[in-house]
Amino acid sequence: MSSLVVVSHSDPDSLTHNAARSAFEAIRAAGGDAEFADLAAEDFDPRFATADLDLYRGRGGVPAEVVAEQERIDRADHLILVFPMYWWSMPALLKGWIDRVFVGGWAYDAAPGAAQFGMLDRLTIHLIIVAGDDKKSFERHGIPQAVSTQIERGIVKYCGATHGSTTYVYESDTKDRDLLATELRELSEKIAVSTADRAGVGAPA
Repeated sequence: MSSLVVVSHSDPDSLTHNAARSAFEAIRAAGGDAEFADLAAEDFDPRFATADLDLYRGRGGVPAEVVAEQERIDRADHLILVFPMYWWSMPALLKGWIDRVFVGGWAYDAAPGAAQFGMLDRLTIHLIIVAGDDKKSFERHGIPQAVSTQIERGIVKYCGATHGSTTYVYESDTKDRDLLATELRELSEKIAVSTADRAGVGAPA
C-alpha cells in the first residue's frame, strides 16, 4: 500500500507538521511506501482562477500544477490530510487545493445519468485535525457533525473514496507537551496499521 501525507500549515515547527511527519515516519517504519506533500513549502496556489473556471465550464484543459497533484494522488492508496481546525473546517490553503485538484472528470463524473458518480473509489482518506479546544467543547457545539457533513460526506464520499478515519488532536495549545507527543505517536501507529492493510480501514480512530 502507498500513502500520501498532505499537510497544510505555514509553520514547519507547528504541532500540525509534527503530526504529519509522525504519521509519515510511522508508515515508512512499518514498511509502507509514502510521499510527503507540504502545500505551504511547495507554494501551491489555492486560488480558483480563470483557468480553473474554464476547466469547470468545459472550455479549457487541466492546469499543469493540478495534473501534477492528481498524479501524486493517483500513486497512493491512502491519502492522509493533516490540518488545523479553522472556523469549523480546514484552512484556505487545503480547501483551495481540493477545489482545484478534485475536479470533474477525475474526482467525480458530472455527466447526467453517470453510472459511477464518484471516481476515487480506489482511495481511502484519513483526516488528522489539530484543535485548540477540548473534546467536550467540540461535541457541545456540534463540530464533529459539521466536519462529517462538510468533509467526510461532502468531499470524501462525494468523490467515491472510502473514509478511513477522522482523528482530533485536542487542546493543542494547552495540553502537556509530553502528553501530546504520546498522543501523536499512538495516532501515527494507528494510521500506519490502517494504511498497511486495506481490510483494517474504517475502524474507529
